[in-house]
Amino acid sequence: MATLLGVYDEGTKAAGAIAALQDEGLDDVAAYTPTPDHAIEALLRVGISPVRTFVLVGGLLGCVAGFAFPIYTVYDWPLITGGKPLISIPPFVVIAFEMTILFGAIAGMLGFLGLAGLPQTRAPLRDSRFSSDYFGVEVRCTDAETRTVRATLEEAGAIEVRTDA
Repeated sequence: MATLLGVYDEGTKAAGAIAALQDEGLDDVAAYTPTPDHAIEALLRVGISPVRTFVLVGGLLGCVAGFAFPIYTVYDWPLITGGKPLISIPPFVVIAFEMTILFGAIAGMLGFLGLAGLPQTRAPLRDSRFSSDYFGVEVRCTDAETRTVRATLEEAGAIEVRTDA
């Protein structure tokens, strides 16, 4: 496997390169942009983040745990005061609310880290120009496809094409 990096001075050229690569059947394409580019996001099919699902599931589990822990505690160590029932929902709502917030926040953070691939196991391909004014298109391809991928990147207007193994 080889990794090619094309450097572009305009987002439209980078988007054109991504579209051309996808027309050739290459799907392992990544983009580096100094600012969000909607054309590139649409080509790479960047959708709505599923982190909100992690937060929802974590919050629901926290709510269930927030009611389950006090109910278990009351049944294990009953303290009957004034003939009131052991299981009374209003006092447990505060604990359930706090556990909902806690579990939701932790699940959201873990979901974000997992989906972002953090911690990274391989060093990302970095170029300081991508954080100021240039765009990058990174393509992972087989050694046999390297020549055609390089030609495609250059035809799209790359000012530099770099090969990193």
